Amino acid sequence: MNYPEHWSVPDHVPHERVVDFDYMNPPGAAEDVHLAWKVLHAGPDIVWSPYYGGHWIATRGEDIEAMQKDHTHFSHRHVSIPPVGRVQLAPLELDPPEHTAYRNLITPSFLPKAIASLEDDARAVAIELIDKLAPRGECEFVSEFARILPIVIFLRLADLPPSDRERLLEWAEMAVRGKIEERIESQNRLGAYISTWVAQRQAKAGSDLVSLIANAQIDGEPMRPDRMFGMFIVVLFGGLDTVASLMGFIARFLAENPDHRHQLIEHPELMISSVDELIRRFGVANTARLVTEDMEYKGVTLKKGDQIQLANSLFGLDERKFANPLDVDLTRKPVLHAAFGNGPHRCPGSFLARTEIKVFLQEWLKRIPDFGIREGDKPRCGSGSVNGMLYLPLTWPVAS
Repeated sequence: MNYPEHWSVPDHVPHERVVDFDYMNPPGAAEDVHLAWKVLHAGPDIVWSPYYGGHWIATRGEDIEAMQKDHTHFSHRHVSIPPVGRVQLAPLELDPPEHTAYRNLITPSFLPKAIASLEDDARAVAIELIDKLAPRGECEFVSEFARILPIVIFLRLADLPPSDRERLLEWAEMAVRGKIEERIESQNRLGAYISTWVAQRQAKAGSDLVSLIANAQIDGEPMRPDRMFGMFIVVLFGGLDTVASLMGFIARFLAENPDHRHQLIEHPELMISSVDELIRRFGVANTARLVTEDMEYKGVTLKKGDQIQLANSLFGLDERKFANPLDVDLTRKPVLHAAFGNGPHRCPGSFLARTEIKVFLQEWLKRIPDFGIREGDKPRCGSGSVNGMLYLPLTWPVAS
């Protein structure tokens, strides 16, 4: 393409791979962020965006999966574009073997056996929220349900005050879709917040997630303070916004597609596989990798220090991976998506996320089976390191 002179494009990047794509603000994202990303499939499999210092984007499922698994050549050292803050996000921004001890520390808290008890809590919270909303006949789904359920469960897992919910949600939003200065500010605010709780739990530990991290030892030594803080960022921001965003996209889809909604209601046995199909269709994470050495990848010259973005939504929307990828098929099997990553960095919280989405679907459809978009209003999406549903006005009939 012919691009403006002020764009800085390295010599090793061919002109035909340069695209005018700002991942924070792609055209059309407010209406449909997934279609806004899908346009990249019309060009080369690997493209270069000049925004935020310049970076590659892998657009096809085969390459996204290969790079997710190959930490030797595609390091997790910087997963944000551009790199944010001075703190490494453990274990997310660590590579094996260093990554392993940190991951093993938190993994038991998110295994199916541990999540089984949290499922009852999630169900109780979901029912309480829905029962308050149902008589009203309308709600703004994101702020009144999708953002509340995950953080209430997180606060219980971490044994933190429910009253801290709003400010933590604000910081999470800043971290994943804010400008660079807002992302740094979110880390600063969380650091000040969590330091008090770390000191308390080190003095008197409990069985909660904060106590686990605050008192952890790595290779026989107390965890470094910066690594501890990085881990808190991962478990907080990683768990809140991704699940809320997925719920928002799923709720919008069901509001606009009554046939699928009725199919789920009439065939509850489809619920488990349907969760993965919906996650595939509405993938949210757009993390990056750091190229560790000069190399050729499928004819593309990659230089040491280049960043390459792996958009999980593009994996799920790739027609080379899935037949009719834009269609939601609740009977599709198997559904092998990349929404939670692949390889050693697969998200340890994926089972909790799927459980919360399953509970939402089961309890919402039981109590509010028929709902749609409020007339005269429209949903609004956002793009960033996590794609999000920012505003979703729903309405439904209420018995008189």
